[in-house]
Amino acid sequence: MSEETRTQQEKSPPLGDIGGMKRFAALIKTLDSTNKTNAKVAALAHYFKEAPDRDKVWTIAILSHRRPPRPVNTTFLREWASELANIPLWLFEESYHIVGDLAETITLVIPNATEPSEKTLTQYLEEMIWLKKRSDEEKKEYLIENWKILSYYERFVFTKLITGGFRIGVSQKLMTRALSKATGIEEDVLAYKLMGNWDPATVSFHDLVIEKDESQKHSRPYPFYLAYAVEGEPSELGDVSNYLAEHKWDGIRSQTIIRNDDIFIWSRGEELVTDKYPELHILKDHIPNGTVIDGELLPFPNGQIGSFNELQTRIGRKTVSKKMLETTPVIVKAYDILEWEGKDVREYAFAKRRALLQSLYRNMSYNNLPFYISATMEFNNWNDMATERGRSREMRSEGLMIKHKESSYGVGRKKGDWWKWKVDPLTIDAVLTYAMRGHGRRSNLFTDYTFGLWNDDRTELITFAKAYSGLTDKEFKQVDAWIKKNTLERFGPVRSVTPHHVFEIAFEGIALSKRHKSGIATRFPRILRWRQDKKMEEANSLSDLKAMIPK
Repeated sequence: MSEETRTQQEKSPPLGDIGGMKRFAALIKTLDSTNKTNAKVAALAHYFKEAPDRDKVWTIAILSHRRPPRPVNTTFLREWASELANIPLWLFEESYHIVGDLAETITLVIPNATEPSEKTLTQYLEEMIWLKKRSDEEKKEYLIENWKILSYYERFVFTKLITGGFRIGVSQKLMTRALSKATGIEEDVLAYKLMGNWDPATVSFHDLVIEKDESQKHSRPYPFYLAYAVEGEPSELGDVSNYLAEHKWDGIRSQTIIRNDDIFIWSRGEELVTDKYPELHILKDHIPNGTVIDGELLPFPNGQIGSFNELQTRIGRKTVSKKMLETTPVIVKAYDILEWEGKDVREYAFAKRRALLQSLYRNMSYNNLPFYISATMEFNNWNDMATERGRSREMRSEGLMIKHKESSYGVGRKKGDWWKWKVDPLTIDAVLTYAMRGHGRRSNLFTDYTFGLWNDDRTELITFAKAYSGLTDKEFKQVDAWIKKNTLERFGPVRSVTPHHVFEIAFEGIALSKRHKSGIATRFPRILRWRQDKKMEEANSLSDLKAMIPK
């Protein structure tokens, strides 16, 4: 939040002197006002020591992305806030574009509270769940009533929760560290407790955090271990003989759990996705109980690894049709084994865990199951590894994973043992065609861009990607000034501009897509550089882009 918009904020009282929503709002204000990790941990730890238990549970849920669903359409939020503030909707919308955050805009335009609220965080969240099924009139009455009685920062936090866009600079690992400091329970133990499918509306703080509960252990995954990107030359990692390498597959990171004659499949986002991949249920008949596999869910059409775009046809589906199972079957590509014969083996050396995984796979491979092992490779030198990395797109991978043979399976992202060495991105030169204002500190600049490529006869630019990162602040200001002078049409917050400027766009992957106007989907597009040396006639065509699609 900018300094200019903090002028209405009252001084935060000490967390120990307040309760309920006031305490949570004061915590968020503290977290939002510092970039120092130790200060954030201290504030969170103090909160977890002093707050009511029910509020603690909801705070853990919010910081681990278990918020209630948004109960009110944002269009209504804007209309009702402008009405309460007694300003025209157009003025509210202009203010929103300048501020760049809906909750902050609402908080700024609504008059200050006339009377204090004594509700707890839990009460507010339970009311938001209740509000979801109420009529629009009931929702309006509820919002206006509470907007009036909340202080500035409480109103900001309340509205953030209502919009469903609550984001704060606190990682799950940092939150777990603070909780450990407050309770005396080891971080790894807490990370494991907070994994899985728990409901903040029903679970108690004691059962979630304090109690040594074994009842749901059979379905619970382990925290995922993540790798750091190789920043310099891989040879800086030391002796190549200390490492095993494997391809970095582009799918959904997952854990496949076989316990008590049942199977549980978890995504890295802590979503239980077992029902979405029924073709994998057969694995429980072939993998022994007490086994947990770390791997990747990959599309496997026609017996070959497919693209992430193909996998997206399966993501989010409540039901999976027979046709979809036939056209886009999914497999597990196994990386690691975390539990074997009911024992946590994460402290074993990586090489030893891989030997266990290889043994398991040898006993399964003859059954034609949707389960494969991600082969590890050893190299005599880093140049040979670089050559293998060069084959990544041919292999349908994103690059290589480099793992120390003696590494244990840790929690979160730790530097030193696991590294990802991704291939250089694909690039293409495209023309800027549309622009929209950015958010946060860029809310007064046009920084969100849409790009087009020439059709085959080079008479029309076809939209193919959007990007909002990659330029310097100086370049963004230059492009913004040009956009404001060269706008053709306005569509709400979006402007079409005179085709002129060429930008080199980088992206990680590419696939055919029926959902895009261009017929092509690019993965993670971003601006690599502003090609002021090129005229728009020299930009690439859709045919050039299609030529990059793996055969």
